[in-house]
Amino acid sequence: MKTKIIFSEKSLNYGGWHIEGPQRLKMAYEVLKAKNYEFIEPNPASEEDVLRAHDSDYVWNLKKGLVEDPDTPAYDNIYEHARLSAGGAILAAKINGFSLMRPPGHHVGRNGAALGVYTRGFCYLNNVAIAVKALNKPALILDIDGHHGNGTQEIFQGDKKVVYVSLHRYPHYPGTGEYSEGNCLNFPLPADCGEQRYLETLDEALGMINVDKFEVVAISVGLDAHFKDLASLGLKENSYRKIGKRIAALEKNAFFVMEGGYVGEQNGKDIDQLLRGCEEKTA
Repeated sequence: MKTKIIFSEKSLNYGGWHIEGPQRLKMAYEVLKAKNYEFIEPNPASEEDVLRAHDSDYVWNLKKGLVEDPDTPAYDNIYEHARLSAGGAILAAKINGFSLMRPPGHHVGRNGAALGVYTRGFCYLNNVAIAVKALNKPALILDIDGHHGNGTQEIFQGDKKVVYVSLHRYPHYPGTGEYSEGNCLNFPLPADCGEQRYLETLDEALGMINVDKFEVVAISVGLDAHFKDLASLGLKENSYRKIGKRIAALEKNAFFVMEGGYVGEQNGKDIDQLLRGCEEKTA
């Protein structure tokens, strides 16, 4: 069965000048629309959903627009845009879908900037964390963004129901993720390491985990590890199909949440390959 895409044109209604602007999703949406994916409109996450992952003081400041940093502007009504993106992740978790929404989320921790990093890296609410907490099931979070998800690690550090796995470029923004810590398994990789090393590392990571412990796999889908993008690990379009096959081989309910990826049309092509791979079961 073809994966359904969660998308709302409302997620294109803020920003413009920023690298994390509407064009990165609009172009991806057009590619996926041409490939006949079914699209579903999300509802915003409730404040109860948000507060499972974030502290109330941070949420209050976000509502008031008091959270600007050099990477993460205080756009008008950004809390509402962020709630809608988080709602997309929650819906994806319910239907094993792909949330093609913005803003992204994996750099934001409970109180905003996480693990000693000043900026929130284009993120306002941690969408995948909100969705995993709403499900309240044992979960494996697989973060394939080219940047380390320092916010997701902070939120789930020590959580006995969750294992967080990240493959990311290091050294690179945000400068975290050099070592594994408890239930957070980090696999730093050098720039442009290439598909073979990446997939070997992914196989190593998944081989360390008792997948039987988990009811769901949540994938933080950053596409900026593509060789054309900001955090290149030398991946190509077909690399994402091979990643998808490995996710399918886990034989677990899986959902996908958009993180980074800044080459809009390429984002759409990579997402299509990832989801096609997930329809196959042989790595």
